[in-house]
Amino acid sequence: MPDDAIRRAVVQLRRLPGIGEKSATRLVYWLLRARKGTAGELAAALAALEDGVAECSVCCNLGSESPCPICASGNREPGVLCVVEEPQDVLVFERGGDFRGRYHVLHGAISPLDGISPDTLRIRPLLERLRDGVIREVILATNPTLEGDATALYLARLLGPIGVRVTRLAHGLSVGTEIEYADAASLSRALANRREV
Repeated sequence: MPDDAIRRAVVQLRRLPGIGEKSATRLVYWLLRARKGTAGELAAALAALEDGVAECSVCCNLGSESPCPICASGNREPGVLCVVEEPQDVLVFERGGDFRGRYHVLHGAISPLDGISPDTLRIRPLLERLRDGVIREVILATNPTLEGDATALYLARLLGPIGVRVTRLAHGLSVGTEIEYADAASLSRALANRREV
């Protein structure tokens, strides 16, 4: 009987991205050795995600309220909008503390091979946000991948006629990277995105 429960738990954990058979098995056995109630607390927290998290009606980010605290804040710069692929990207920007504008979450990037078209992304709400003319700059902060670049190009072409300033995050070498260890694509982008000193 316990083997069936262990096996079912391993199968369910393997459904998570980046978790293979070995990692899932390790997690299950960790839970079995953890203090009594740990697995139940984890299960309750995961179950609460279904009813306790909603999409913000303004920026499409995920959180416990709508509008989210960032959209509801009067201390943010309303004229600058940072467009990101995923909700976790907002967390990264907020952790840095340098960006004081607002966000828009697409929930993915254009990827025809994965069945993700512009219609499946939160592009329509983005366009609706631009109607009132408050937003004067849209920063395209999609990932520096083929899909992220395609999404940024698509959005730039779509937003250009609206008359809003469209910018893209610079790409290139990371701070602290030694040139000999840089890949060719990063080095190429660093050269293309160079600026005056």
